[in-house]
Amino acid sequence: MVMKNYPPEFKADAVALYESRPEATIRSVAADLGINPETLRNWVRAAGASRPRGRRTPEAAQPPEPLEAENAALRKKVRELEEEREILRKAAKYFAKGDALVNRFQCVADLQRRYGVKRLCNVLGVSRSSFYYWRRTAADRAARQAAEAQLAARIRAVHQESDGTYGAPRITAELRETIGEAVNHKRVAKIMRESGFEGVRLRRRHRTTVPDPAAVRAPDLIRCDFTAGRPNTKYVGDIAYLPIDGGKFCYLATVIDLASRRLAGWAIADHMRADLVTDALAAAVRTRGSLAGSIMHTTEPSTQAGPSPKPAGVRQSMSAVGSSADNAFAESFNATFKRETLKGRKSWPGEREARLDAFRWLHRYNTRRRHSRLGQRSPIAFENALHHTPTTLTPAA
Repeated sequence: MVMKNYPPEFKADAVALYESRPEATIRSVAADLGINPETLRNWVRAAGASRPRGRRTPEAAQPPEPLEAENAALRKKVRELEEEREILRKAAKYFAKGDALVNRFQCVADLQRRYGVKRLCNVLGVSRSSFYYWRRTAADRAARQAAEAQLAARIRAVHQESDGTYGAPRITAELRETIGEAVNHKRVAKIMRESGFEGVRLRRRHRTTVPDPAAVRAPDLIRCDFTAGRPNTKYVGDIAYLPIDGGKFCYLATVIDLASRRLAGWAIADHMRADLVTDALAAAVRTRGSLAGSIMHTTEPSTQAGPSPKPAGVRQSMSAVGSSADNAFAESFNATFKRETLKGRKSWPGEREARLDAFRWLHRYNTRRRHSRLGQRSPIAFENALHHTPTTLTPAA
């Protein structure tokens, strides 16, 4: 085939056209000029104008247009929102627990390897300095929590040992004596609230005796002074009604020392005749050896009980029936006994159950139950501290 002859000017213009179009290829320029691509390639090589394919001019390297920059920013924002949604989805299980701030810190600690502390703190709304402080004090916090759990277990044991009757003051006193270190009663009360423990609370009192108009009344030697300088000098006595299912009753007569709050004597029966009180006084005499010279304060005899018996040598004192202030301590004792044995029930199922509950509680009252007026000591422990010769309470018939 005969080759065409191209003038030098044509060759130079073809090479110049190729150089002026950096996005074009040799093949496309040759097609535009109607020449063979290899011919144009030879001209380019001969002119020293050869260039790599796809070369960009400085103009092509300019920053993207404002719209492209905005799209890039939007894509970045979308990625951030998707990541934030993923973090919040994983953090949801932490928010359902107790302390919200502590749970957020725990979430940061668990997810920090994947998202980083800074990112997590920003999403969860906590400061990094607070998180780092929380993490730095983890060991001390764990030690406090372990001590709190140990104290809660001790509180539970004391509460159960008291048949669920002790409140925070008595449990605090018990802990101070058993573990030998100071325990704040507010801390005990807080743990009891959190654990659902509470002592038996006082109920409204009811009038249980009806005066006997024909009875001879003794003078009031107590006059609402329910204190005594030493044991076996002043006593109070009363009768409590013990309700039994079916509308029946048992009756508890007590003789209590005002100095030590000790139950010196008691008796329980299914009647409220005078020998019920006689049995309680006899038990007190066996406990003390003698009541001679002491004051025995009771309420006015009821129509059922008849005249109050008077042991030899006892100075009898009497208050008006129905007046809780005139025999306040005995009334308080009876109320405590009922609420800590009945525990919200209205009655005992039978007389035997009532007698057994009374037997256990009355002995426990003397030997173990702590009394706020005695420095949170039991009556017998208080008497022992006064160097009073301890004796065992003899149960009445």
